[in-house]
Amino acid sequence: MTTTLTKPSDAEAKEPRRLRRPKAARAGGQAYAGPVAYTVLILFSIGSLFPLVWTAIAASRDNNRLAQTPPPFWFGSNLAHNLQIAWTDANLGKAFFNTTVVAGISAATVVFLSTIAGFAFAKLRFRGRNALMLIVIGTMMVPPQLSVIPLYMMVAKLDWTDQLQAVILPSIVSAFGVFFMRQYLMQALPDELIEAARVDGASSWRVVWNVVFPAARPAMAVLGMLMFVQTWNDFLWPFLVLTQNGNPTVQVALAGLGRGYTPDQSLIMAGALLGTLPLLLVFAIFGKQIVGGIMQGAVKG
Repeated sequence: MTTTLTKPSDAEAKEPRRLRRPKAARAGGQAYAGPVAYTVLILFSIGSLFPLVWTAIAASRDNNRLAQTPPPFWFGSNLAHNLQIAWTDANLGKAFFNTTVVAGISAATVVFLSTIAGFAFAKLRFRGRNALMLIVIGTMMVPPQLSVIPLYMMVAKLDWTDQLQAVILPSIVSAFGVFFMRQYLMQALPDELIEAARVDGASSWRVVWNVVFPAARPAMAVLGMLMFVQTWNDFLWPFLVLTQNGNPTVQVALAGLGRGYTPDQSLIMAGALLGTLPLLLVFAIFGKQIVGGIMQGAVKG
Protein backbone atom coordinates (compact mmCIF):
# COMPACT_ATOMS: atom_id res chain seq x y z
CA MET A 1 0.00 0.00 0.00
CA THR A 2 1.48 3.32 -1.09
CA THR A 3 0.76 6.71 0.43
CA THR A 4 0.57 9.77 -1.79
CA LEU A 5 1.72 13.01 -0.25
CA THR A 6 0.32 16.29 -1.52
CA LYS A 7 2.60 19.25 -1.68
CA PRO A 8 1.12 22.45 -0.29
CA SER A 9 0.64 25.29 -2.70
CA ASP A 10 2.95 28.28 -2.73
CA ALA A 11 0.31 30.47 -1.04
CA GLU A 12 -0.17 27.93 1.75
CA ALA A 13 3.55 27.47 2.15
CA LYS A 14 4.10 31.21 2.56
CA GLU A 15 1.25 31.51 5.08
CA PRO A 16 2.38 30.98 8.69
CA ARG A 17 1.20 27.72 10.22
CA ARG A 18 -0.55 29.43 13.14
CA LEU A 19 -2.61 31.61 10.74
CA ARG A 20 -3.74 28.82 8.42
CA ARG A 21 -7.49 28.14 8.49
CA PRO A 22 -9.09 24.74 7.93
CA LYS A 23 -10.06 23.99 4.35
CA ALA A 24 -13.74 23.79 5.33
CA ALA A 25 -13.61 27.35 6.65
CA ARG A 26 -11.69 28.61 3.60
CA ALA A 27 -14.15 26.97 1.23
CA GLY A 28 -17.20 28.34 3.00
CA GLY A 29 -17.87 25.11 4.88
CA GLN A 30 -19.61 24.70 8.21
CA ALA A 31 -18.04 26.59 11.08
CA TYR A 32 -17.85 25.03 14.53
CA ALA A 33 -18.56 26.90 17.75
CA GLY A 34 -15.84 27.26 20.32
CA PRO A 35 -15.96 27.14 24.13
CA VAL A 36 -16.89 30.82 24.40
CA ALA A 37 -19.88 30.40 22.11
CA TYR A 38 -21.08 27.37 24.07
CA THR A 39 -20.69 29.26 27.35
CA VAL A 40 -22.71 32.22 26.08
CA LEU A 41 -25.45 29.96 24.68
CA ILE A 42 -25.70 28.02 27.95
CA LEU A 43 -25.99 31.23 29.97
CA PHE A 44 -28.70 32.59 27.71
CA SER A 45 -30.57 29.28 27.86
CA ILE A 46 -30.47 29.25 31.65
CA GLY A 47 -31.65 32.85 31.77
CA SER A 48 -34.52 32.11 29.40
CA LEU A 49 -35.67 28.97 31.23
CA PHE A 50 -35.34 30.36 34.75
CA PRO A 51 -38.74 32.17 34.86
CA LEU A 52 -40.56 29.02 33.75
CA VAL A 53 -38.66 26.82 36.20
CA TRP A 54 -39.26 29.28 39.03
CA THR A 55 -42.98 29.35 38.21
CA ALA A 56 -43.10 25.56 38.50
CA ILE A 57 -41.14 25.64 41.77
CA ALA A 58 -43.44 28.29 43.27
CA ALA A 59 -46.51 26.34 42.12
CA SER A 60 -45.25 23.28 43.98
CA ARG A 61 -44.92 25.11 47.31
CA ASP A 62 -47.37 26.73 49.73
CA ASN A 63 -47.82 30.44 50.35
CA ASN A 64 -46.03 30.39 53.71
CA ARG A 65 -42.87 28.88 52.22
CA LEU A 66 -42.78 31.41 49.42
CA ALA A 67 -42.86 34.25 51.97
CA GLN A 68 -39.73 33.00 53.72
CA THR A 69 -36.18 34.15 53.05
CA PRO A 70 -34.36 32.73 51.18
CA PRO A 71 -37.04 31.53 48.77
CA PRO A 72 -37.13 27.87 47.73
CA PHE A 73 -35.01 26.79 44.79
CA TRP A 74 -36.30 23.25 44.41
CA PHE A 75 -39.67 21.61 43.85
CA GLY A 76 -42.07 20.83 46.66
CA SER A 77 -44.89 18.32 47.01
CA ASN A 78 -47.94 20.54 46.41
CA LEU A 79 -47.78 20.87 42.64
CA ALA A 80 -50.64 18.50 41.78
CA HIS A 81 -52.81 19.92 44.58
CA ASN A 82 -52.28 23.54 43.53
CA LEU A 83 -52.88 22.74 39.87
CA GLN A 84 -56.16 21.03 40.71
CA ILE A 85 -57.38 23.96 42.83
CA ALA A 86 -56.35 26.48 40.15
CA TRP A 87 -58.13 24.49 37.46
CA THR A 88 -61.34 24.33 39.49
CA ASP A 89 -61.41 27.81 41.01
CA ALA A 90 -60.61 29.65 37.78
CA ASN A 91 -62.85 27.45 35.58
CA LEU A 92 -59.88 26.96 33.28
CA GLY A 93 -61.59 24.24 31.24
CA LYS A 94 -64.05 26.73 29.75
CA ALA A 95 -61.36 29.41 29.59
CA PHE A 96 -59.04 27.14 27.59
CA PHE A 97 -61.82 26.35 25.13
CA ASN A 98 -62.76 30.01 24.69
CA THR A 99 -59.16 31.11 24.26
CA THR A 100 -58.46 28.36 21.74
CA VAL A 101 -61.48 29.45 19.68
CA VAL A 102 -60.56 33.14 19.87
CA ALA A 103 -56.85 32.63 19.17
CA GLY A 104 -57.44 30.11 16.39
CA ILE A 105 -59.99 32.21 14.51
CA SER A 106 -58.01 35.41 14.96
CA ALA A 107 -54.72 33.85 13.84
CA ALA A 108 -56.25 32.16 10.79
CA THR A 109 -58.06 35.33 9.71
CA VAL A 110 -55.02 37.54 10.22
CA VAL A 111 -52.84 35.18 8.17
CA PHE A 112 -55.37 34.99 5.33
CA LEU A 113 -56.08 38.72 5.10
CA SER A 114 -52.47 39.76 5.69
CA THR A 115 -51.22 37.47 2.92
CA ILE A 116 -53.69 38.91 0.41
CA ALA A 117 -52.98 42.50 1.45
CA GLY A 118 -49.23 41.88 1.54
CA PHE A 119 -49.35 40.46 -1.98
CA ALA A 120 -51.27 43.51 -3.19
CA PHE A 121 -48.78 45.94 -1.67
CA ALA A 122 -45.76 43.92 -2.82
CA LYS A 123 -46.62 42.93 -6.40
CA LEU A 124 -49.65 44.82 -7.68
CA ARG A 125 -49.38 48.27 -9.20
CA PHE A 126 -52.18 50.69 -8.32
CA ARG A 127 -52.54 54.38 -7.57
CA GLY A 128 -51.84 55.37 -3.97
CA ARG A 129 -50.09 52.13 -3.06
CA ASN A 130 -47.22 53.77 -1.18
CA ALA A 131 -49.52 56.22 0.61
CA LEU A 132 -51.80 53.41 1.77
CA MET A 133 -48.80 51.42 2.97
CA LEU A 134 -47.60 54.40 4.99
CA ILE A 135 -51.04 54.65 6.58
CA VAL A 136 -50.92 50.96 7.50
CA ILE A 137 -47.48 51.37 9.03
CA GLY A 138 -48.63 54.51 10.82
CA THR A 139 -51.38 52.61 12.60
CA MET A 140 -48.68 50.49 14.24
CA MET A 141 -47.47 53.62 16.05
CA VAL A 142 -50.84 54.35 17.67
CA PRO A 143 -51.07 52.92 21.22
CA PRO A 144 -53.89 50.36 21.40
CA GLN A 145 -55.13 51.96 24.64
CA LEU A 146 -56.39 54.94 22.64
CA SER A 147 -58.98 52.80 20.85
CA VAL A 148 -60.35 51.13 23.97
CA ILE A 149 -63.11 53.65 24.74
CA PRO A 150 -64.61 53.99 21.23
CA LEU A 151 -64.29 50.26 20.69
CA TYR A 152 -66.05 49.50 23.96
CA MET A 153 -68.84 51.94 23.07
CA MET A 154 -69.31 50.14 19.76
CA VAL A 155 -69.37 46.71 21.42
CA ALA A 156 -71.85 47.90 24.03
CA LYS A 157 -74.12 49.35 21.34
CA LEU A 158 -74.09 46.03 19.50
CA ASP A 159 -74.85 44.23 22.80
CA TRP A 160 -71.77 42.04 22.46
CA THR A 161 -70.44 42.39 26.00
CA ASP A 162 -69.36 39.09 27.53
CA GLN A 163 -69.47 37.41 24.11
CA LEU A 164 -66.51 36.00 22.22
CA GLN A 165 -67.15 37.97 19.02
CA ALA A 166 -66.32 41.12 20.97
CA VAL A 167 -62.76 39.78 21.31
CA ILE A 168 -62.48 38.09 17.91
CA LEU A 169 -63.56 40.85 15.55
CA PRO A 170 -61.11 43.57 16.72
CA SER A 171 -58.21 41.14 16.24
CA ILE A 172 -58.91 39.75 12.76
CA VAL A 173 -56.69 42.34 11.05
CA SER A 174 -53.13 43.29 11.87
CA ALA A 175 -50.99 46.07 10.44
CA PHE A 176 -47.89 44.16 11.50
CA GLY A 177 -49.14 41.10 9.60
CA VAL A 178 -49.64 43.12 6.41
CA PHE A 179 -46.18 44.67 6.67
CA PHE A 180 -44.60 41.31 7.51
CA MET A 181 -46.15 39.52 4.54
CA ARG A 182 -45.37 42.40 2.18
CA GLN A 183 -41.69 42.32 3.07
CA TYR A 184 -41.54 38.55 2.70
CA LEU A 185 -43.37 38.38 -0.64
CA MET A 186 -41.23 41.13 -2.14
CA GLN A 187 -38.22 38.82 -1.83
CA ALA A 188 -39.68 35.30 -1.98
CA LEU A 189 -42.18 35.67 -4.83
CA PRO A 190 -40.58 36.24 -8.26
CA ASP A 191 -42.51 38.41 -10.70
CA GLU A 192 -41.96 35.75 -13.38
CA LEU A 193 -44.27 33.32 -11.56
CA ILE A 194 -47.09 35.85 -11.52
CA GLU A 195 -46.54 36.74 -15.17
CA ALA A 196 -46.52 33.08 -16.15
CA ALA A 197 -49.81 32.53 -14.33
CA ARG A 198 -51.31 35.55 -16.06
CA VAL A 199 -50.19 34.24 -19.45
CA ASP A 200 -51.92 30.94 -18.68
CA GLY A 201 -55.15 32.86 -18.13
CA ALA A 202 -55.29 32.67 -14.33
CA SER A 203 -57.49 35.19 -12.57
CA SER A 204 -56.32 37.24 -9.59
CA TRP A 205 -57.84 34.83 -7.08
CA ARG A 206 -56.31 31.87 -8.95
CA VAL A 207 -52.91 33.53 -8.76
CA VAL A 208 -53.34 34.11 -5.04
CA TRP A 209 -54.46 30.55 -4.37
CA ASN A 210 -52.00 28.65 -6.60
CA VAL A 211 -48.97 30.94 -6.58
CA VAL A 212 -48.99 33.33 -3.63
CA PHE A 213 -50.14 30.97 -0.88
CA PRO A 214 -47.59 28.21 -1.68
CA ALA A 215 -44.76 30.74 -1.89
CA ALA A 216 -45.81 32.45 1.35
CA ARG A 217 -46.36 29.26 3.36
CA PRO A 218 -43.25 29.61 5.61
CA ALA A 219 -44.07 33.22 6.49
CA MET A 220 -47.75 32.34 6.99
CA ALA A 221 -46.75 29.67 9.52
CA VAL A 222 -44.57 32.11 11.45
CA LEU A 223 -47.21 34.83 11.40
CA GLY A 224 -49.90 32.39 12.48
CA MET A 225 -47.90 31.26 15.49
CA LEU A 226 -47.06 34.84 16.47
CA MET A 227 -50.70 35.90 16.24
CA PHE A 228 -51.86 32.83 18.16
CA VAL A 229 -49.44 33.56 21.01
CA GLN A 230 -50.32 37.26 21.02
CA THR A 231 -54.06 36.59 21.17
CA TRP A 232 -53.61 33.89 23.81
CA ASN A 233 -51.69 36.33 26.04
CA ASP A 234 -53.95 39.33 25.41
CA PHE A 235 -55.37 40.67 28.66
CA LEU A 236 -56.56 44.29 28.57
CA TRP A 237 -59.35 44.13 25.98
CA PRO A 238 -60.73 40.71 27.01
CA PHE A 239 -60.70 41.86 30.64
CA LEU A 240 -62.87 44.86 29.73
CA VAL A 241 -65.53 43.07 27.67
CA LEU A 242 -65.61 39.60 29.23
CA THR A 243 -66.46 38.44 32.75
CA GLN A 244 -64.87 35.72 34.83
CA ASN A 245 -68.20 33.95 35.39
CA GLY A 246 -69.43 34.29 31.81
CA ASN A 247 -67.12 33.62 28.84
CA PRO A 248 -63.62 34.23 30.18
CA THR A 249 -60.40 33.72 28.31
CA VAL A 250 -57.40 32.23 30.10
CA GLN A 251 -55.94 35.59 31.10
CA VAL A 252 -59.30 36.88 32.37
CA ALA A 253 -59.84 33.69 34.37
CA LEU A 254 -56.37 33.89 35.90
CA ALA A 255 -56.95 37.51 36.94
CA GLY A 256 -59.39 36.39 39.63
CA LEU A 257 -57.25 33.53 40.91
CA GLY A 258 -55.77 33.64 44.40
CA ARG A 259 -57.61 36.78 45.47
CA GLY A 260 -57.97 37.60 49.12
CA TYR A 261 -56.55 39.73 51.89
CA THR A 262 -53.28 37.87 51.34
CA PRO A 263 -52.95 36.72 47.71
CA ASP A 264 -52.06 33.05 47.38
CA GLN A 265 -48.90 33.29 45.29
CA SER A 266 -48.52 29.54 44.92
CA LEU A 267 -52.04 29.28 43.51
CA ILE A 268 -51.41 32.17 41.14
CA MET A 269 -48.20 30.52 39.93
CA ALA A 270 -50.04 27.25 39.40
CA GLY A 271 -52.60 29.01 37.22
CA ALA A 272 -49.87 30.79 35.29
CA LEU A 273 -48.14 27.47 34.71
CA LEU A 274 -51.36 25.95 33.36
CA GLY A 275 -51.87 28.94 31.09
CA THR A 276 -48.34 28.64 29.69
CA LEU A 277 -48.30 24.91 29.00
CA PRO A 278 -50.50 25.04 25.83
CA LEU A 279 -48.15 27.57 24.24
CA LEU A 280 -45.14 25.40 25.04
CA LEU A 281 -46.96 22.42 23.56
CA VAL A 282 -47.78 24.30 20.35
CA PHE A 283 -44.19 25.40 19.93
CA ALA A 284 -42.86 21.94 20.71
CA ILE A 285 -45.08 20.38 18.03
CA PHE A 286 -44.83 23.00 15.28
CA GLY A 287 -41.59 24.82 16.11
CA LYS A 288 -39.31 22.54 14.09
CA GLN A 289 -41.60 22.61 11.05
CA ILE A 290 -41.85 26.41 11.19
CA VAL A 291 -38.10 26.91 11.46
CA GLY A 292 -37.56 24.36 8.68
CA GLY A 293 -40.06 26.18 6.50
CA ILE A 294 -38.27 29.48 7.05
CA MET A 295 -34.92 27.98 6.06
CA GLN A 296 -36.46 26.30 3.03
CA GLY A 297 -38.00 29.56 1.89
CA ALA A 298 -34.71 31.36 2.43
CA VAL A 299 -32.80 28.83 0.33
CA LYS A 300 -35.35 28.99 -2.46
CA GLY A 301 -35.32 32.75 -2.42
